[in-house]
Amino acid sequence: MKWIPWILILPVVIIRGFTTLYPIIVTLKNSLFDVKVLSGVNKFVGLANYVNVFKDPKVQTSISFTVEFVVVSMVFHVVLGVILALILNMKFKGRRFLRTIVLIPWAMPAVVIGMAAKWGFNNDYGLVNDFIRRFVPNFQYDWMIHTGSARAAVIAMDLWKDLPFFAILVLSGLQFISGDIYEVDGANGVQSFFRITLPLILKNVITLCIPFTLWRLTAFDLVYAMTSGGPGEDTSLIAYRITTEAFTNLNVGYASTLAVMLFIVMAIFSFINIKFMNKLAD
Repeated sequence: MKWIPWILILPVVIIRGFTTLYPIIVTLKNSLFDVKVLSGVNKFVGLANYVNVFKDPKVQTSISFTVEFVVVSMVFHVVLGVILALILNMKFKGRRFLRTIVLIPWAMPAVVIGMAAKWGFNNDYGLVNDFIRRFVPNFQYDWMIHTGSARAAVIAMDLWKDLPFFAILVLSGLQFISGDIYEVDGANGVQSFFRITLPLILKNVITLCIPFTLWRLTAFDLVYAMTSGGPGEDTSLIAYRITTEAFTNLNVGYASTLAVMLFIVMAIFSFINIKFMNKLAD
């Protein structure tokens, strides 16, 4: 009788195992081969693909921007997310309505946001330059053809989309803090935040940083719709580079190598964060 539950869930386990393990195994295998679909090449090269990663300037650019994208985006997510959560936690008329509409950007598909941003940052008819020209007449600047501004625009749109969701999740932690604690403490607003609020929500914020960071590492659709990796390769995130190698260049072996390396980085990062969370729990 004790085997009946296992027998009942066996089909699900088999299907889930196949759809999860099989792609991982095939990707690992392909990373050791030179697989080019168009030329029909499929030969074993060992670790040559992994060595080439460190020699490829396009991949180096993608790694550089991915690190910048993740670090800058997450710093602003934490700082601005906590500030927005504190604002939404205040008692004022229309608070519930504001909490509802603030989630609209998060509910929108990233591709739609990327396409809208591509128009919005256009020099001639974009919303951004139109707003600036109201204060600086004859202002001219094409945001998408300069590396620094293009990267800043991508990070800004990523923040605009996911920051409200981060803030709402932080707000859920603020809801569990009793107002009586602040009355007993007797400190002013700033002191209360650093002495009471921040320590109580710190674990919640760090917990949120784990999935949000992993989502940044695998971000693809926003760059695809907004910049297509340009100018040149300067806004090509590593996930976008993997997709380009696999489906545009049809260089499956090299794309698999990049995917395996990204998987390892994500696994290490997750392990470090989980260990850190366990220490906080103790």
